[in-house]
Amino acid sequence: MLCVSLAARPSNIGTRFHNHLYNQLGLNYVYKAFAPTDLADAVAGIRGLPIRGAAVSMPYKEAVIDLVDVMEPSASAIDSVNTVVNDQGVLHAYNTDYQAVADLLAASSFDRAAPAAIAGSGGMAKAVVAALRDTGFTDVTIVARNGETGSALAERYGFRHLADLGDARPVTLLNATPVGMTGGEDESEMPFAPEVVAAASGCLDVVAMPPDTPMVRVLRARGCEVISGDAVIAGQAAAQFALYTGVTPTPEQIRAASEYSRSSDTAARS
Repeated sequence: MLCVSLAARPSNIGTRFHNHLYNQLGLNYVYKAFAPTDLADAVAGIRGLPIRGAAVSMPYKEAVIDLVDVMEPSASAIDSVNTVVNDQGVLHAYNTDYQAVADLLAASSFDRAAPAAIAGSGGMAKAVVAALRDTGFTDVTIVARNGETGSALAERYGFRHLADLGDARPVTLLNATPVGMTGGEDESEMPFAPEVVAAASGCLDVVAMPPDTPMVRVLRARGCEVISGDAVIAGQAAAQFALYTGVTPTPEQIRAASEYSRSSDTAARS
């Protein structure tokens, strides 16, 4: 049984995570990563081959919506898809990003009443913003240069939108953009200005390639609480694994698979 990932810049992290668990649990599955040249053709391939499931990464989390058959509540609630499951030719869309981020925020000691800012307004940002609201954050600014998507997302959840933070210095910073990702033009950059990062007390960064992004390194070096992208990807991948296979891995199995997924330098490269 074949499962795949669709990403503009695919990594080996998800591939190694899923294949490790398939091997450990004796499941007749294999997982491969792809960078589609045409998303519609790729999704048609999922339906026609048939491929059991597909992880959907940036920038396809919203574009894939018109190509699936059923939007499950986890995806329809935030208009963003990160998982497609093929049920005998019927494509069901889910979002496991939301639950992974919500679980991590709920377990954190971030101050829910203190100002927080999130960079981004795309599909991943939708999952993070929904998780912020549902875990009790009340003072949130969405920082996005795209005024249309930024303001719409802010209005939906009762938060505010700014194109730039200016003099604001939020306590908690969250990144839901590819800034800091290996292989990108901005891999050495941070999603917020250096002075904003310097004033923060903690962060969550969804970038998992590498998990120690420039922002994460700066805050971790100061002893701040940090949730890095490897934790996010492990949580959402475990939920995907259960959707694909019907088997829910134990916390110990998830931890081992997460460690294995980054046990080689190649796991952090596209």
